[in-house]
Amino acid sequence: MATSNRLPEDAPRECAPKPAWLKVRFPQGVAYERVKDLLAKSRLSTVCEKSRCPNLGECWNSGTATVLLMGEVCTRACKFCHVPTGAPAPLDEGEPEALAHIAKALSLRYIVVTSVDRDDLPDGGAAHFARAVEVLRREAPETKVEVLIPDFQGKEAHLAVVARARPAVAAHNVETVERLSPLVRDRRASYAQSLEVLRFLKQRPEGFYVKSSLMVGLGESDEEVEQAMRDLRAVGVEMLTLGQYLQPSPRHLAVQRFVPPEVFEGYAHQAKEMGFLFVASGPLVRSSYKAAELFLQSSS
Repeated sequence: MATSNRLPEDAPRECAPKPAWLKVRFPQGVAYERVKDLLAKSRLSTVCEKSRCPNLGECWNSGTATVLLMGEVCTRACKFCHVPTGAPAPLDEGEPEALAHIAKALSLRYIVVTSVDRDDLPDGGAAHFARAVEVLRREAPETKVEVLIPDFQGKEAHLAVVARARPAVAAHNVETVERLSPLVRDRRASYAQSLEVLRFLKQRPEGFYVKSSLMVGLGESDEEVEQAMRDLRAVGVEMLTLGQYLQPSPRHLAVQRFVPPEVFEGYAHQAKEMGFLFVASGPLVRSSYKAAELFLQSSS
């Protein structure tokens, strides 16, 4: 049975009201309605909906979607994530074909393929992930594919399986600064392990771009954010997104601060000086925000 991720009883749960810069319009538009309708009829889920992403309408209207593979139940219990934790169902072997059908039917120019953690599977789901990318590249060749992968427990053999499928971008998120990682993420994840995953991806011969993401507002200092960015550059990360953490429910970690837009601008300036090819930094930015634009600008 799946359960929502829970905090210790003494963990803070209340947050201050959201500031004006975090308000977004209700998603709408012809493209948005078409994506919503087609996904509702398919067997696929989107992170856009499951994570309550504030940019859902903007991305769908621009021809970009982020699709969740391997079910809607995760084997890990990160304290920031709204995806339920529990015992997942068996893999749906038809997912790769369903994914390609969606990409073709919607003429998607860019798709982000991600997943829950599946520590219950011998390879963490790496082969399933790779097959999804391979089917997409064969059946929807006009659609660029970005993968946002789990850490696969740091096992290079599993990471290599996904890398050999040759996505355009390979992403894995460190999520937060080193000091807060044990509080924010599941005990099976670690800051150091995520850096090694990114290092391994960068050293692969397939030649894809490597990307990661940071949330802020969890109690980190600006100096810790800067150090995290330096750590990411040191392992070869080329594309970076930074956004405001938003508490998905009272059972999750509380927001410690709402970071204003001008501070995000400062982060972006620092990151570009460090040599990142592209940076998206702002209160509403998420890991897959403007993913197509990041890829096109980085590859131009």
